[in-house]
Amino acid sequence: MQRLWDWFDERLHLAPLWDVLQENLRKPSPRHVNWLFTMGSALLLLLGVQLLTGVLLMVYYKPSGREAFASVEAIMYEVPLGGLTRSAHNWGSHLIVIMALLHMFRVFFYGGYKKPRELTWIIGVGLLAVILGFGFTGYLLPWDQKGYYATQVSTKIMGNAPLVGQQAQELIQGGPKYGHHTLTRFFALHAGLLPAS
Repeated sequence: MQRLWDWFDERLHLAPLWDVLQENLRKPSPRHVNWLFTMGSALLLLLGVQLLTGVLLMVYYKPSGREAFASVEAIMYEVPLGGLTRSAHNWGSHLIVIMALLHMFRVFFYGGYKKPRELTWIIGVGLLAVILGFGFTGYLLPWDQKGYYATQVSTKIMGNAPLVGQQAQELIQGGPKYGHHTLTRFFALHAGLLPAS
């Protein structure tokens, strides 16, 4: 093991980074730090689970109006550990929203949004919006009745916005009616655009 470390260290010069890491791990924690400060790490862990299970689900999922529901059923009942993977992705999405809100409240009540960390707060609120966007776009992907009608309600709410509401609704649903284009747009947002942001 030491020879492998020496080989990497010789090429990448990892020793200074390792020393800084060791130094920071040995520092005592401040008195005000408690278990509430682990919510950000838990949120990061849940995001990692979502990424892993999402990639595994994409292998078998077919984002078309005719095949989406059947592909989700096949994932649940035919793919080895597919039911576990889909359930972990589904429940993980709920836990992420809860954990993100709890983390945001903890930061707010501890005053973590104040100077000099305002930018961190703004980025965090933006990430919360992205997390909610994942939830919104992922709800339709099983292409079941619950997701279909919930998406209709939420996009109709969007359509009631003044000035650009109707155009925004038609843009996100892929035309004046719900169907295959709605599903493919939500999949593109869920698996392409939102992960890139």
